[in-house]
Parts: sequence; structure tokens; C-alpha cells
Amino acid sequence: MKMFFTKTQNEKYADVMIWALQTARRNGKFKPYDAVLLRSDLAALPLARAVYGKLIALRYNVITRFNAPEAFSKEFYQRADDKQLAFVAAGEKEFQGGINGLISLRAPEDLTHLKSVDPARIAKSAVAHKPLREILDVREQKGLFSWTLCNYPTEELAKRAGLSVKEYAGQIARACFLNEKDPVKKWKEVTKQITEIGAWLSSLPIRTLHVESAHMDFEVLLGEKRKFIAGGGCNVPSFEIFTSPDWRGTRGVYFADLSSYRSGNYVKGVRLEFKDGRAVKAGAEQGGEFVRKMLAMDRGAAQIGEFSLTDRRFSKITKFMADILYDENFGGKFGNCHVAVGASYADTYTGAQDKLTKAVKEKLGFNDSSLHWDLINTEDKKVTARLKDGSLVTVYEKGQFKY
Repeated sequence: MKMFFTKTQNEKYADVMIWALQTARRNGKFKPYDAVLLRSDLAALPLARAVYGKLIALRYNVITRFNAPEAFSKEFYQRADDKQLAFVAAGEKEFQGGINGLISLRAPEDLTHLKSVDPARIAKSAVAHKPLREILDVREQKGLFSWTLCNYPTEELAKRAGLSVKEYAGQIARACFLNEKDPVKKWKEVTKQITEIGAWLSSLPIRTLHVESAHMDFEVLLGEKRKFIAGGGCNVPSFEIFTSPDWRGTRGVYFADLSSYRSGNYVKGVRLEFKDGRAVKAGAEQGGEFVRKMLAMDRGAAQIGEFSLTDRRFSKITKFMADILYDENFGGKFGNCHVAVGASYADTYTGAQDKLTKAVKEKLGFNDSSLHWDLINTEDKKVTARLKDGSLVTVYEKGQFKY
């Protein structure tokens, strides 16, 4: 097993992940003997071992699941028939309904293993497993569950990003503050700062947000009973400030200049044209057909579920990382804006989470889909808020918030 971090860095990384899991539990607190699922790729074993020991020491009941190698996924999607694609194991719903936390450690060793698989087959399996995700969504809304995830460096990730493994691991270490004496303390400081910005945005009576860049003229309708979330702990690292807008008011052209790997496919230069809330035209410099198939996954896949901005002053990520977790937190020279086509986030609702029923979501324009795909723009941009009284306020420019 290759070690890309020192033992001390792995221990610090584990501390950060447990802090993130506990922070993400917004409406409740963990108790001794709560059940926590530790799910890991095999290549992340050094970090998994550190996380496991610390969870046990905290008196959590830890369930471990190691993900099958990518070759297994390729065999499944190539050989399975429709019944197998839609299969959900007996007891899985009960299992999901009983866990209190999830830490997911990702360390992919192949990013293109599914490139020859028909995206419709992947979509069929995703739709079948959507009810499992909904169980966890409901538990999260009730304060009974939280989750977090992170990446561990691999040679494959570094190769696809065009970096050496040392450079790639260095980006992760800087982004997660693993070289700090006390990374958790640093995360708390940064989280406090970005949370203040999120609260400022939430306090503005925003009707729409208009994004202008070299290749974009894009507008979203914020919608009623919305708030912006920052530093929630669900992703490590996370510097983004995001909301789930009313998908029905999306219009204009969105452009993702940062490339993306998804389901074994590489896409570059995605351009989406929205009208009356839906992507009516979709293309890409590379991978356009795959993009169109993803947007046809279900009704909500061609509608947006998230709008997000990252301030360059907080994020230390300066390179393309060939992974959305990092790329959606890109800092660089101009920060980033990203939207996700597909599912929305219930926790951006300002009311009581247990009152956000499916009917309420539909009424307020929270999008529903089996897809959630972040598409990232790192261009120099200006984001203007039109307030409910008609006045305009610049909220983001030159890669940072105007707070």
C-alpha cells in the first residue's frame, strides 16, 4: 500500500474528517454508540485505518465497507441485465435507516473505466438506488444523520490532472490544512469567516443572481424561503457558499471551462442554454453526447439544483484536480462559480426541515433528480444580485465576495 502522506498527516486528516462529520450534524449531536458507516476505496486504507481508530475511541459503533475495484463496476455495467441494474439488496433500506453518520474516503485508481458503457445503463441503476439516498436525506433533515467525504491521492488522479503524485498530494495537504499544527482549529477559523459571508448573502432580499463572464450570461431565480450555506462539513475541503435556487427561473447561457470526469467519461467545455428553467441546448468541446444523455436521465436532470460561489481568498486549490470535490472548490486567480444540474439540497430551505415535504419542495421549485453534477467556471466574472425592490448589488467580482 503506497503512502502519499506521513503518519502524522493521516492522523491530522482523520481528525479533520471526524470534525467535519460532527459539524455536518446541524440539527443534533452524536452520542456514544451511534452507528457510523466508514466507506472507503482500497487505496485510501492508510487514512481509513486512522479514521477507524479515532471513531472507536469516541465510542461510536463503526461499520466498515470497502468499495469494489473499478474493474468490478465495469463488469457490472457491461454484463448486467435490466433486473440486475435495478437490483437493491434486501435489508439495504433498513440499513440506511439505522445509521447516524457516513464518512466516505475516495481514492479512485481508474477514472475512465466506464467510458465504453452506455450512460443509460448507469442512469438506470442510479434511478433504482435513489430511494436509498432519499432515506438518508430525510434522516439528515431530522437531525439523525450526517455525512462527509474526502479524497486520498492516487497515481491515477495525479495523472489525469497532469500533476506528479507529489504535487497532487501537496494540493490536498494545503487545501485541507494538513501541514498546519492544528488543522481542525484552522478549519474552524475559515468556516467562521465563510459562514459570515453566507449569512450576509442570506440577509439580502435577493430576487435573482446574474452571472457575467467572457462566455456566460446566466441568471437564476433565488426563490422563496432560501438561504446560503457555507462550511457545513459535508465535503472536505469545502470553501463554497451555495444555495438551491428555484429551478423554474433559470435562463441564459452557462459555460463550464473546467473539465470534468464523470462515470468514466471526460468532458470539456460544457455549454448549456437555459430557457424557462430547463437546459434546452447542451453541447461540449468534448463529450457532448455524454452530457446530453446525462441530462436525459430523468425529468429533473436538465434543471439546476445548486448555485455556488467560491472565494479565492480562502481556497488554496490552484490546479485542476480531475475530481469535482476539489474542482468545485477551486480558488486560483478568480475563484469559481458552479452550478449543479439535478438534485437540490434540502438544507438550503429556511423553514423547519421536517416540514419540507415532497409537495412543498415542488411548490417552492426545489429540483428533484437522480443526478447531481457540478459544472465549474473559473473565468473572471461579475455576479450581480437584483433585489426585490429592483435595485442592483454587486455581490462577487474578481474572484471574491464584496462583503
